[in-house]
Amino acid sequence: MKSGGKLSALIHYRLKVTLNDSRTLVGQLLAFDKHMNLVIAECEEFRRVKSKKGAKTADEDDDEQEMKRTLGLVILRGETIVTISVEGPPPAVDESKGPQIGVGPGMGAPAGRGMGLQAPTMRQAPQSFAPPPGMPGMMPGFAPPPGFGPPPGFGGR
Repeated sequence: MKSGGKLSALIHYRLKVTLNDSRTLVGQLLAFDKHMNLVIAECEEFRRVKSKKGAKTADEDDDEQEMKRTLGLVILRGETIVTISVEGPPPAVDESKGPQIGVGPGMGAPAGRGMGLQAPTMRQAPQSFAPPPGMPGMMPGFAPPPGFGPPPGFGGR
């Protein structure tokens, strides 16, 4: 038995769960917690319904009939559970089949998470630093005012 109790050994088993209102749920156990809340897949509900007195059928001896309803994935509150019993083992997994879908072209990579893997490429200077179209650059002989050169150690000075 696995550590964690008896219920953890029943993960993926097909179970029959009886509720306090006499309904019965049958499905595959996917998960549970400390309150015995259950997550059941492929769940079906069975309940006994008494037929009405006026609408007698050919089976007049049988006044109860069982109704079945498919529910699918169910989260069941542990407070309502009365009994749990095993209906069948977990479904067999065929490992020999391998992946159903072949590998596609390309490379899988994360998208939109932080900085990219490559260094950014050099681009043009922003338009604010370029002269307007049709205007030449700075006139010869006119230099920027002193003090606006590159920081010490970065210029040609």
